[in-house]
Amino acid sequence: MPKAADSSNRRIILAGANPGLRLFDEAGRVTAYASIWMVDWSVRGAGTAVVLWFDGIVRVVSEDVDLAAWLERYFVRSFLEVQGLPWHEPAVERDLVQVSMNLADGLSAKAADIQIEMGGVLDRRLFATDTFQLADGVHSLSLVIAPVRSATVSIGGASVPGFVQVDGSPDRPGSSAFLTTAEVWRR
Repeated sequence: MPKAADSSNRRIILAGANPGLRLFDEAGRVTAYASIWMVDWSVRGAGTAVVLWFDGIVRVVSEDVDLAAWLERYFVRSFLEVQGLPWHEPAVERDLVQVSMNLADGLSAKAADIQIEMGGVLDRRLFATDTFQLADGVHSLSLVIAPVRSATVSIGGASVPGFVQVDGSPDRPGSSAFLTTAEVWRR
């Protein structure tokens, strides 16, 4: 485990936002996972992307397929939220990704035939760690996170089944769907 002092030498590799969601069925199984990326700057460029897991299929959509493939491989595959999901090599699609987000109202994203809506912001708080494990080692991460009450995903106009799990306490609510901003990854 690196010491806090070691993290001061880390360089920024990405700045932007990465809201995400997991939907669940009544038995508590994940029915869908989405990672929405708004990259202001990174060592691989800037742009928007959506990574969606549904029904055992991973889709990655972006105008910049190289950036999107890197986001999926470098970051998303290491996230705890996807552990245990059957994660096959993704279909990477070149298409426009439009995202509108604010910490007051929520998020609306469209990527190819995928539509994602998130709303009902429950809280806004700072998160920071110097021990985030990604595939190639330990990273530093800081961001503002805003858990939300509701989220929906539709593909080709058909709603994906599942609901958001909200937990925590009134003073510190948590959710399986969240917005982020001011997100900075350092390696």
